[in-house]
Amino acid sequence: MLLQQVVVRGFVAVKFLAIGRILGPEAIGAVSIALLAVAIAESLSDTGLAQAVVQGHDAPTQNELGAVLATLAMRGLLIGLLLAALAPFMSSQFHLNGAVGLILLAAVLPILRGVASPAYFIVTRQRGFQKLAGVETSAAFTDCAVGLACALSGAGAYSVLIGLVAGELLKTVLTWTTMSPRPPLRLSFSGIGHYVNFSRWIWAGSVVNLLLNQFDKVVVAKLLGPLQLGAYQMSSKLAQMLLADAAIAMSQYLFPTFAEHHRRDVQGARKLFRRYLLLAAAGLALLVIVLRFAAEPLFNLVLGPAWLSAVPLFRIFVINMAIGAIIAVLVSWLRAAGMPKVATHASIIQAIVLCVTVPVAMHLWGVTGIAWAMTVGLGSAAGWMLFRIVREA
Repeated sequence: MLLQQVVVRGFVAVKFLAIGRILGPEAIGAVSIALLAVAIAESLSDTGLAQAVVQGHDAPTQNELGAVLATLAMRGLLIGLLLAALAPFMSSQFHLNGAVGLILLAAVLPILRGVASPAYFIVTRQRGFQKLAGVETSAAFTDCAVGLACALSGAGAYSVLIGLVAGELLKTVLTWTTMSPRPPLRLSFSGIGHYVNFSRWIWAGSVVNLLLNQFDKVVVAKLLGPLQLGAYQMSSKLAQMLLADAAIAMSQYLFPTFAEHHRRDVQGARKLFRRYLLLAAAGLALLVIVLRFAAEPLFNLVLGPAWLSAVPLFRIFVINMAIGAIIAVLVSWLRAAGMPKVATHASIIQAIVLCVTVPVAMHLWGVTGIAWAMTVGLGSAAGWMLFRIVREA
């Protein structure tokens, strides 16, 4: 999983940094608005079925897999159609200057994700990490290669989305051709009611996380437009690549691993959790110190002088992403231990903190204040999850 994450995030980094250098902040901001629309729609309709299949005591039957596929495919189609219908309105609201095509192209992504085979969740449950890595790496390479080719040929902001669609299409095809068991192709939604109790907390958490993860970007996009959003998004993205992505890879490994250990030996699983948490915290603290000192030369070298205005934001975002990385490990444990509601409660606390701090911070310090308010909110969420985990031990 770690090797997969290095390769996959490496391709993503090459793509976004190269295209960012070629196109500049405004084009990246325009693409970010289109992807923001997809993220909002997917968060509001998150079924939580993927996590429920991985965490459940028994593996799903063929009929249950078919119901999972039908549910996710219908969800993806509805999201795509909704985004396509709202594209003109969103273009006017977020200063896209009539670039409706960006949102229409982004609307293809949830449709492709929805029709991917749910056998992917079975492979995850069985911890078939080598097969997962092959699929994810192939998709990331396709995304990077197609995106860069389009950017160099003059496709502009569309190059990012064309690459994403190509990578997602390949991933969907590979889930059907390389993974088993294949679900039956029929429009049936029955037989997965027992997943609802678990998945409803995943959905609730996704809705709250929508506010937490996208609220700041919506504010910047609406008030300041694509240019400022491009600087904000790139500083966040670069910090994520250097810090949070490793924890995301670890959490993808840890969730099914914690779940397996928890089914067999609760005390042993708790020891394993503490070990990984300490390892992540120590490594992240060191990285934060190094990256804050190296921020300005890093931006000048990788993105060029046009992006130096984003350096102060980057120095804040490395702290945010480090806390977010810790949260990823905590959430993996909470879901594996059957306590997804604790993560949702933490997200609600974070949302309350943001509602209190963001207006004041934005008034006093502008976009930098929003970034610092995010830090306070993330710290509150992590603190609550640690408190509940310690109390449950």
